[in-house]
Amino acid sequence: MRTGSGPVRGVLGDGYRAFSAIPYAAPPVGELRWRPPIPPRPWSQVKDASRPAPRCPQTALAGRDPADPGSEDCLYLNVTTPRATGPHRPWPVMVWLHGGSFATGSGGAYRPQRLVTGGNVVVVTLNYRLGALGFWGYPGLGSSATFGLLDQRAALDWVHRNASAFGGDARDVTVFGQSAGALSICAHLTSAQSAGLFHRAILQSGACTTSTPPLSPGQGTATSIWTRRTDAEKSGTALAERLGCADKATALACMRRIQPADLLKATKNATWGPAYDTPILPISPDQALRAGHFHRMPVLEGHTRDEARLTAALTLPRPITTAEYTALVVRAFGANAGKVAAQYPPGRYPSPSLAWATLLTDRIFACPTLTDERLLARTVPVFGYEFADPDAPRIYPFPDWMPPGAYHGSDLAYLFDPAEADRLTPEQRELAATMIGYWTRFAATGDPNTSRSPRWPRISLDRPIRAQAFMPGKDGIAPVDPGIEHHCGFWAQMS
Repeated sequence: MRTGSGPVRGVLGDGYRAFSAIPYAAPPVGELRWRPPIPPRPWSQVKDASRPAPRCPQTALAGRDPADPGSEDCLYLNVTTPRATGPHRPWPVMVWLHGGSFATGSGGAYRPQRLVTGGNVVVVTLNYRLGALGFWGYPGLGSSATFGLLDQRAALDWVHRNASAFGGDARDVTVFGQSAGALSICAHLTSAQSAGLFHRAILQSGACTTSTPPLSPGQGTATSIWTRRTDAEKSGTALAERLGCADKATALACMRRIQPADLLKATKNATWGPAYDTPILPISPDQALRAGHFHRMPVLEGHTRDEARLTAALTLPRPITTAEYTALVVRAFGANAGKVAAQYPPGRYPSPSLAWATLLTDRIFACPTLTDERLLARTVPVFGYEFADPDAPRIYPFPDWMPPGAYHGSDLAYLFDPAEADRLTPEQRELAATMIGYWTRFAATGDPNTSRSPRWPRISLDRPIRAQAFMPGKDGIAPVDPGIEHHCGFWAQMS
């Protein structure tokens, strides 16, 4: 297969072809660290594309391989296509943006063979710079705190130029992503610089309008997921000073000499994400969405029913008592704590820990998703969903005191081929096939509906919003009212 930069040789599988580790940008090392991506150097010899490239530098997560430190030379993508047996029309292209809080993850961790063979689509997965290497800001640094976002845009541009070589249709590109990947799509949806690079969008478990209530001591107000450039640069200056790069005249050169491992160590507990008031994001995506400044295209957006059980499992050191639950609510909601506690009394749930997880699910995930859908549906077709399988296989370890339910990320085993997908029951496999049908049909037409599956209602502002619920078994796929299920009327009064 010949790309615009040179030929690659992939592998053949059962009904698909896979090409891995294709460079879409030059290695962002040395003087290219903290610069916008530039095209890769062309090659003439056939490049081996049989194995994924190293992931970008990142801290190991629980349950992941701590021996894999990644590599700063990581701007590669992977292309999986159907194995054509004759002439065919160009296939729709789906470009996956992985999650991981803008600090972890890789494109190679997602195997899309079921999507490709079940939906006749081309799927592209990719790496982008993470953590400090992707989102560090500093005064005077061009494109400050947006390098990972610029990598994604460069990959989308690569797809635009190379899709046809792989049998894909560059005029039919769907970008889809989960968690930080969905938030990345919010950025591209509202960025003029990403115009024309994709035509449909699927946002999974990452709402453009969300914010986080104070969850730790010293955090006084709700925090937007979107950071102002000046705030990112203030934090970046402090990081440079901690690493011995305080001299403003030489700080950038000094920081470019810091080893990735030392950057990771110094930012172990930091949070990252793209900054606005920047060339690619002049205003924050949530404000852009409210103002109607976004690219007009069909959108599919949703969440899992028990999103924040993962958050609670990772952040609570042990099961909490009723008194500790009350203290958390007071810290998070201040003068409104009494109203919140009355809406989510711990006695209504099997444990105070589950009450806390339910509260966070509604406040951070479900209701902001509903807000997104209302804002988008003013001008474009929108389809909402809720993944609700309480017995989804566990991708992350959970403590005994926190039942996972349909946790954050539990839907991924139904679309991709992780090892956990091997544990799906026959009914779960049937659900996975139906979801793949919906997702790929949406990529092809902008409407997920087919004659073979239960009808998925388009969101209309003229009637109560319905989301398509996904559970295994007979009647497991049906519309639900997320506003009632997740107390969104209550949260609207709290905003």
